[in-house]
Amino acid sequence: MLELDIALRLLQEGSHANRFGAWRRQSLRRLPARSRRLLDLIPRTGWTVDFLDQAMAGSIDEALERVRATPAARIRKDMETWAGRGQQRAVPAWTQSLGSDRQLLLDLADTAAHAHKHIIAPYQQHTDALSGADQALRTRQAAHGGLQALLSGLNPRYIRWRPPVLELTMASGSAGDIHLAGRGLLLIPSVFGAVYPALDETAEPQPWLTYPVGLRDTDLFLPPTDTARALSTIPDSLTALLGHTRAVVLWTIAHHPGCTTTELARHAGISPASASQHATVLRTAGLSHTTRHHNTALHTVTPAGTHLLNTAG
Repeated sequence: MLELDIALRLLQEGSHANRFGAWRRQSLRRLPARSRRLLDLIPRTGWTVDFLDQAMAGSIDEALERVRATPAARIRKDMETWAGRGQQRAVPAWTQSLGSDRQLLLDLADTAAHAHKHIIAPYQQHTDALSGADQALRTRQAAHGGLQALLSGLNPRYIRWRPPVLELTMASGSAGDIHLAGRGLLLIPSVFGAVYPALDETAEPQPWLTYPVGLRDTDLFLPPTDTARALSTIPDSLTALLGHTRAVVLWTIAHHPGCTTTELARHAGISPASASQHATVLRTAGLSHTTRHHNTALHTVTPAGTHLLNTAG
């Protein structure tokens, strides 16, 4: 739901044409005219109306069920708060009926479901792979460089770590101090949030902050694995399907997410050239994902690869 919110904002402006131009054109063609109402409540910059903020839901279906179940009194309160937050455009007249017209709320949730189906879902496997690769990288940064390495590399232009303060530059230009008071901070990678961070300091059970999926400089070392153990745990069914070495390579990528080609070769007990070749085949088949950062390739398993390993196991 959070990625849908960010993507709908991205649709309304023309930045990053090379990266998002094709997606933007396809998405705008797919969205029906009724989506205008959803865009009214999720503007290009500024606040999203609170009852649509279901970032912590476990799935898009759960998020939309929460929207549909929003009490009328909560809707009226949220709309009043939203209207008073200094929106840069007039509050649309149709929103005055949201707190009293239940069907209007249900139609709005259906529109959000339709939008997710056509502008997020077709790319879900790719975005999951990117997020998985990013998570692997952040884990390595935190493990080897601590908090300094992790926070400094999230989004250096707009997220700056000046101990003990994390400074953010928001698209809305909002300013002020936020005190976590021991609640922690949930970091959420975003494929569509390519520039500015999004923040909700009132979220439960803890505040969250988005940062763009991406890779930063890293030459962190992963400890070697026991290759014999890897060879002994590869299921025969997977070996029969992929071949012994390629099955080992897929297994290795899954157990060492974010490994470089050199690390992959060492863990699998093969040459770097062979590791690169097998990783290419797995990537072409949609079982692994390779993210390039300068001259380094970082390998992670895709949801399809994980499913294959789980089924074979």
